Amino acid sequence: MESGQPIVSLRGVERSYREGDRTRVVLRKLDLDVQPGEWVALVGRSGCGKSTLLNLISGIDRPDHGDIQVNGGNIARMTERERTLFRRRNIGFVYQFFNLIPTLTVEENLLLPIELNRLDRARARELLVAVGLEDRSATFPDRLSGGEQQRVAIARALAHDPLLLLADEPTGNLDGATGKQMLQLMKSLARTAHRALLMVTHSYDVARQADRVLILENGRIVNKGVETD
Repeated sequence: MESGQPIVSLRGVERSYREGDRTRVVLRKLDLDVQPGEWVALVGRSGCGKSTLLNLISGIDRPDHGDIQVNGGNIARMTERERTLFRRRNIGFVYQFFNLIPTLTVEENLLLPIELNRLDRARARELLVAVGLEDRSATFPDRLSGGEQQRVAIARALAHDPLLLLADEPTGNLDGATGKQMLQLMKSLARTAHRALLMVTHSYDVARQADRVLILENGRIVNKGVETD
């Protein structure tokens, strides 16, 4: 992996939450860089702050302190509206539970982010071909298998051509063989456009397929990056 200007750069990021009469610190002065074209896996115990970190990087949440640069924009300093527009243009998100809109067909699920960003509608068909679902474009999500739904979710996350793809337990609801196929699909589609992929997982077997593995513990990254095969 060549080093250059990172797609994601975190410096001194902190986040805590109130729980009754006490404060629970989730992230402590966290630093992190993710390079273009790099696949980074983030692992750690349940509740250690992995999903919180993704929410901060995507601008869904804001840090208490620190800076979060994504593709040159400091998302931590933006207003809520600015973060929404920035996320819409620059970040794709793949969820464990797919989060497809059930009342829209497969193609319509992809067209939603495409039209919000005023891109060519033909991109939806191109992505369906890329994920092998061109013959299911008029199908509703509940008629698809779990693996097919995740393929649609990956295509939707890439529909607006983001430079950063975030994935939160993307194989958590899939069997082993299907999960492996989804990982290879995400990796292939991300690498093709030199996108960065940051993935949260509880599985070290899944994580080892990434370029680099980070371990989050007690609010800090205790392993700065184990290079994988």
